[in-house]
Amino acid sequence: MIQSAGVQLKNVYKSFREGRDAVLKGVDLDFPAGKLTYILGSSGAGKSVTLKLILGLLKPDSGEVWVAGKDMSKLSGRDLAEHRVHFGVLFQNSALFDDMTIYENVAFPLWEHTKLPENEVFEKVQKTLGILGMKENIFDKFPNELSGGMRKRVGLARAIIREPSILLYDEPTTGLDPVTRVTVDELIETLKRELALTSIVISHDIPSALLLADQIAFLHQGHIVFWGVARDFVKSEHPAIQAFLEAERRSIAALQIK
Repeated sequence: MIQSAGVQLKNVYKSFREGRDAVLKGVDLDFPAGKLTYILGSSGAGKSVTLKLILGLLKPDSGEVWVAGKDMSKLSGRDLAEHRVHFGVLFQNSALFDDMTIYENVAFPLWEHTKLPENEVFEKVQKTLGILGMKENIFDKFPNELSGGMRKRVGLARAIIREPSILLYDEPTTGLDPVTRVTVDELIETLKRELALTSIVISHDIPSALLLADQIAFLHQGHIVFWGVARDFVKSEHPAIQAFLEAERRSIAALQIK
């Protein structure tokens, strides 16, 4: 496995209307190597834009995005493609290929980017799925034959099959039922413990962040208004954070109504 790598955003600005209505306004973030960071914020706060900047899918208007010792904003073409070997990504809907079996979905990155013989591909697929609690009896199944939680496991297996040093999660629990949400949280915790990856989770799932995060960043109106640990996050007096927490408290209170 590649040695765990850190990620840094330095004074990053990004807008989509010639400098007007900036989504990010001088964002500074430090994602320590080997740690799990949640980026929280309301819809439209810039969480997904931040993820795309880290991946090099977008370029900042100004500022720097450092990944494993290189500024992603300065890379292009082959250099950018080669540097993306550091990343694994779990997309919101897992982004599995419907017409491929589970084995083919997980093996696909190895077929595309390596020259491993098929017996080694098989061994890596078997090992990676095993880390996530899956066995060979699902190899020949298709994604539509699996539950939502199992599809998330397959998506994670594909994300880590090339042994990245940085794992990015795009809203991993959005739209999931409560039981599957718990399953996904357990998977994130397992990978954090077993692989010691630099993990960045884009989310608005407060319970998961409080349970799992080594640190939490909160995006509001283009700025990072909180950066720290969970126990300090719940004590923050920032109005946007308090509104976020209050909405969560109301949800919990509703569950307690008999």
